[in-house]
Amino acid sequence: MFKRQRSGSVLCTSCGVLVGVNDETCYNCGRRNPALWGFAPALRALGADLGFVPFVIGTCIIVYGLTLVFSGGIVGMQGLALLAPRQGALIVFGASGAEPVFGLHRWWTVLSAGWLHAGLLHIFMNMLAFRQLAPGVIDMFGPGRTMVIYVAGSAFGFTLSSIAGVPGFPALPFLHGSQLTVGASASIAALIGAILAYGHRTGSTTARSYASTYITMLVLYGFIFPGIDNYAHGGGLGGGYLVARLLDPMKPERGDHLMLGIACMALSIVSIVVSVLHIVFLVRN
Repeated sequence: MFKRQRSGSVLCTSCGVLVGVNDETCYNCGRRNPALWGFAPALRALGADLGFVPFVIGTCIIVYGLTLVFSGGIVGMQGLALLAPRQGALIVFGASGAEPVFGLHRWWTVLSAGWLHAGLLHIFMNMLAFRQLAPGVIDMFGPGRTMVIYVAGSAFGFTLSSIAGVPGFPALPFLHGSQLTVGASASIAALIGAILAYGHRTGSTTARSYASTYITMLVLYGFIFPGIDNYAHGGGLGGGYLVARLLDPMKPERGDHLMLGIACMALSIVSIVVSVLHIVFLVRN
């Protein structure tokens, strides 16, 4: 599937114009390495999102299943806690919050926590929102930059939530930091921030209105439902907005954007592995 093309012509990954597989830049849009070292045709076979959307959904489902297995059959079975993994299992696989980050010095969990979920309804709602938002952001920014925004949202959101969860942090109405927090909602909030940034950068009232609707929903959910990590949502939203503005949707996505996006996703997945290995090391010692 990922066979490299070494000769002939391919479509530029930015503008779709035919270029030589070994061309350094696209003569039409100026993108560097438009053939992505000959792997552009293979990547195109994955679709417009380069497999990003199914990868995120599939990985979240797999990790959720692993936390249930690791819970040893002891899971929540009522209401919002339906099929909720044990907190110990969530910590093993990389839950974030004030306790893991500052108490256990597991700083990398600001990346891993976005792949974990606290129950069946939690993962269902997050994956539904992600499936609705991600394709639009990919259309605006391209898959590589969307990956960067998605991972940055996790880092910003869970970092802010963990800091706010430290004893002595000023308490605000409806805002409270978390001792233990998980979920893809910080990254999803980052996608909303990216849509808002796109609207501001391009002048699109449709994008601004769409993002504002989702932001209003986030705020209402934070007021209505207990246990919502509003700091993670706010950090993800702000982080996604800032990163999206830096990546500038008015310019075409470049090959290095895709490489950076893949690197961010890989680092995020590695953080889960590191979380598990860290617990194994602590237990053995």
